[in-house]
Amino acid sequence: MIRFLTAGESHGKALTIIVDGFPSNLKIVKDYINAHLKRRQAGYGRGLRMKIESDTVEILSGVRFGKTIGSPISFLIKNSDWENWTERMDHESKNKNVEKISIPRPGHADLTGVSKFNLDDIRDSIERSSARETASRVAAGSVARRFLEEFGISVGSYIESLGGVYPEKDFTLDLLDNNLNHKFNAWSLSLEADKSDVRVLDKSQELKIINKIKKAKKQGDTLGGTFIVVAAGVPVGLGSFTQYDLKLNAEIAHSIMSINAVKGVEIGGGFMSADLFGSENHDEIILKNNAFSRKTNMAGGIEGGISTGLPIIVRGSMKPIATLMNPLMSVDLHTMHSIESRRERSDFTAVPACAVIAESMLAWSIAKYFLLKFGGDSMEEIKDNFNSYNKKLQSRIKKNFR
Repeated sequence: MIRFLTAGESHGKALTIIVDGFPSNLKIVKDYINAHLKRRQAGYGRGLRMKIESDTVEILSGVRFGKTIGSPISFLIKNSDWENWTERMDHESKNKNVEKISIPRPGHADLTGVSKFNLDDIRDSIERSSARETASRVAAGSVARRFLEEFGISVGSYIESLGGVYPEKDFTLDLLDNNLNHKFNAWSLSLEADKSDVRVLDKSQELKIINKIKKAKKQGDTLGGTFIVVAAGVPVGLGSFTQYDLKLNAEIAHSIMSINAVKGVEIGGGFMSADLFGSENHDEIILKNNAFSRKTNMAGGIEGGISTGLPIIVRGSMKPIATLMNPLMSVDLHTMHSIESRRERSDFTAVPACAVIAESMLAWSIAKYFLLKFGGDSMEEIKDNFNSYNKKLQSRIKKNFR
């Protein structure tokens, strides 16, 4: 079983990450992780924080000479902005001039946080609930992604809509219709999307979205959107229907929904399936390249909680960011009077970044279930298990049903 644990505040000294359970002899270098951290920070509509931070990871343990050694891996991502926050975030003494925040923002964890933890300063809630924490997830997820690449599994994403602006062509239909080469590489989606400032595949859509973001900026408002994240090359048989918490789709839904500001998750046809006849929705089983496949992929690569071997397709919905420069009304917890909500430095939209984070979380979930099935202590042992399974899968089915 793999697991990761993150710690750190948005304006604290650093973010720390411990990744546990990966086998020995997995090749990983910090430049690989840094490349994905950089992708998380990109995108039109990001705030001033991105001009201050340039996230890079420091590997503290678990890797020697570019390979994992089977022990826990730990990372450090320093917060450059800490220098501007040392008084306000001191670990020991409090300066009397430090402002105590008492006005919660609608849609944020401000009020729920101080209510739950009995805090007298919303800053204590803001710091950990901030999406800054997701840099840690990208670092952890990059280990999972690197692991999956060793088995021909790729992960990629693109923005489907932002601020209600959709492309003229529905690119997701190609995925659901299964009109893909059987060697489809999901990373190609990211390579194409990363060419766009808002990570879309349609250039005309990009211009409309940028204009919409400019309008939001002018109005002091924010925008949300939807993203598609895909994993290809996933073998048949990850997950199980035997218990509720072993279903691969349940694991993925939990993983994506845990990302800050994500309010909806669909797999495959998702909610669209509810409007269709069964004959329109279910994927007919066929033989393709002497192996079982499906005519379509409305199930999104998962049936009965188990991977089918087709690309896993996930749609996520991110709400608009809660911090508005033209704020909504709130209540001052100090005076209990109605007042305009507080302004904090923030993005106008972070949907492109959210999709990159979703790549890491999907990679993590698949790696977790992959190791549950093919686990071993070294990469060599896992590869033996994996290759043996794939070699015998088709012949086992034929033998059992003769």
